[in-house]
Amino acid sequence: MITKAYIHEYGNNKIETEHQDVKDILESRGIECHLFTTKRLHRNQLILDNNTLVVGDHPTMLQVFKKLDINSLTPSYPESLKKYLMRNIWETTVRKLLMENNGDSMNIFVKPKSKAKLFTGFVIYSTYDLFKLETLPKDTILYCSSLVEWVSEFRVFINKSNIVGIKNYSGDESLKLNMNFVEIAIQSFENSEESTDGYGIDFGILKNGETSLVEWNDGFALGSYGLDKNIYTDLLLSRWKQIVDKL
Repeated sequence: MITKAYIHEYGNNKIETEHQDVKDILESRGIECHLFTTKRLHRNQLILDNNTLVVGDHPTMLQVFKKLDINSLTPSYPESLKKYLMRNIWETTVRKLLMENNGDSMNIFVKPKSKAKLFTGFVIYSTYDLFKLETLPKDTILYCSSLVEWVSEFRVFINKSNIVGIKNYSGDESLKLNMNFVEIAIQSFENSEESTDGYGIDFGILKNGETSLVEWNDGFALGSYGLDKNIYTDLLLSRWKQIVDKL
């Protein structure tokens, strides 16, 4: 049972909007909340146990998991969901990508695999765009993707195998996902060993009108896009409980 929560702050009580929402809900439920900075985390000043929830952005949570010796997390493109991508996704490194460049147009989308905030994903059209990777460690693992044109993108929120919300975060919000496709994809994930108790799974509508998987997002650090505060908080709690119960 969660009796206390640590909420990440950037300093001077500045926290993410959705994390403030979680704090408000937890306190309304009688759960004691404390703000913490990354510096406090590095100094081992947080008492982490099964009764304490930690809320933070993706890089912060990865540091928390490192403290807890947790490293078996589901990637952005789970094996069970790859057939729903409607495009090619592959892994490479900065070194390999730079070596593979032959001066011609490349037309691929690239983003970091494990360090989500290392840089914002972008399209490599030519050699000029590759210069953005030059300062990164050459063994940095990247996700690459063939280009598709999205006209609308949505996050589908899942808690305990149930869809608890759908929010548009990019493009034409009047368009509708093919929910049969969405539900089949979710069921494939739920039936796999990769499944987790709380997550957000992003789907988009392509220019040709088809629905396609964008990516999967773990529920320990998830943009809410205006999802109901109680529903969002419950999703984070479900995922956190699943993680710490394995310690």
